[in-house]
Amino acid sequence: MTVRTVFGVLFGLLLSVASVALVAWLLWWLWTRREEEAAKSAAIEIEVEEPPAEAPVEEAEAEGAADEALPVAEVPAEEVEAEEEAAAEEPPPPPDDLKVVEGIGPKIESVLRAAGITTYAQLAAADPAHISEILEASDPRLRRLADPTTWPEQASLAAAGRWDEFEALKETLKRGRRVK
Repeated sequence: MTVRTVFGVLFGLLLSVASVALVAWLLWWLWTRREEEAAKSAAIEIEVEEPPAEAPVEEAEAEGAADEALPVAEVPAEEVEAEEEAAAEEPPPPPDDLKVVEGIGPKIESVLRAAGITTYAQLAAADPAHISEILEASDPRLRRLADPTTWPEQASLAAAGRWDEFEALKETLKRGRRVK
């Protein structure tokens, strides 16, 4: 065996080991990236404003605000229970097909649903900047694919059942952007 043959074999082995290591690293990187994206999309929530906190009763008494008892209107227990049952029986509105809105496909629809936007009325009430934040947090590529600035306008027409105006508006859009 010549020196050239020995070096050729060693170089081939080294190249094979490096290739296997590179493929293993690439698979590890893709796996961890997928887990991070799944965690990010699960963490998207619609911001809810909290009602202002009320002062505790002890503080009000200490300040002399509750020196005398105020009359309290008594509500029969049956009325309270009936109201609670009516509120509990009221199901959430059925989700609308958001894909009819120009610029929303299956992926973006699933992202919006995960963020709590499931109906035309909710989409119409949403701020385009907030929708952009939702898309950016889920996958930055989604924000480049479609422009959400016209989605609330389209959704308000759909929610009102004004389908002729909705279709006329859609004709002037491409991926949610005005083109005509």
